[in-house]
Amino acid sequence: MATIKDVAARAGVALGTASRVLSGSSQTSPDSRSRVLAAAAELNYIANGPARSLRRAKTDVLGLVVSDIRNPFFSELAHAAEQEAGRLGYTLLLANANEDQAIVDDYLRTFASQRIDGLLLSPQGGLSPQLAELRASGLPLVLLNRLVDGLDVPMFGSDNAAGVAAVLDWLRDRGHTDVAYIGGPPSISTGAERLAAYTAGREAHGINPSEALMEAGDFQAEGASAAMHRLLDREVPFTAVFGANGPTTLGAVRALRARLGSEAASRIEVVSFDDLDWFEFASPPISAARNDAAMIGRLGVLGLVDLIEGRETASQRVPADFIDRTGASS
Repeated sequence: MATIKDVAARAGVALGTASRVLSGSSQTSPDSRSRVLAAAAELNYIANGPARSLRRAKTDVLGLVVSDIRNPFFSELAHAAEQEAGRLGYTLLLANANEDQAIVDDYLRTFASQRIDGLLLSPQGGLSPQLAELRASGLPLVLLNRLVDGLDVPMFGSDNAAGVAAVLDWLRDRGHTDVAYIGGPPSISTGAERLAAYTAGREAHGINPSEALMEAGDFQAEGASAAMHRLLDREVPFTAVFGANGPTTLGAVRALRARLGSEAASRIEVVSFDDLDWFEFASPPISAARNDAAMIGRLGVLGLVDLIEGRETASQRVPADFIDRTGASS
């Protein structure tokens, strides 16, 4: 396990400088701070627990940062996490990042200044300096549904590859060859993983591999709607649309109806990764790979409490069940 001396050596600074940076002191230069935090992240440095525990008493409070509370997946996850935390004797503080890395960093600073026992985080992208600093502080941390390159902590989330495979099977069985794919940001691990699984498996399922049938959104309805309009502008024919998460599917449907009208839009089959309550009432109903957000929330809390109490915990992928609603529209 890396020590603070290892961090100082990797960063090329004095031991005292590394100590001040990792303890949160502002009495260091920006350059030294950046080098120390980068070195700590590279070495997966964890602050000495016994020494830190002398300065921070246990509070039985956990923090949770979700990507977008408007997304039903994250609201269900947060509710389940809050219930599980309460069952275990913890209070859960909730923060909403609105899919914005700057907001995430602000909340990380806030939680770092509060005396929480651990943090559950659904990240927005890469390893920011603020996240590296939090990791180096030794605060117990688990990720929810998304990974961060270079951050070696447990992650509890969806089995994206299996969920996309189920969607591809459904598209093949329905006879679709020209499929419009509206994805998420490739900078977010779920967006990258679902895109990779789709592009790797589509040809084996007889789906047209044309890049003109693909667009990236932002995992929010408005961005997905704009992406769908860009794809429609190309006038490339398709018979089905695959949305990479629930809000993305909503935005794609809105764009289809705005451009084509309800009748023409209803002739295009829609399938989603993530299931929303209204999908079964759409006309026609929307089939979906349903994530178990509640299970992910509960597992995340259990894993975090294990870390807080000094036990090991391992990452876990939760299967996504496929809900085929085509029978409801026949």
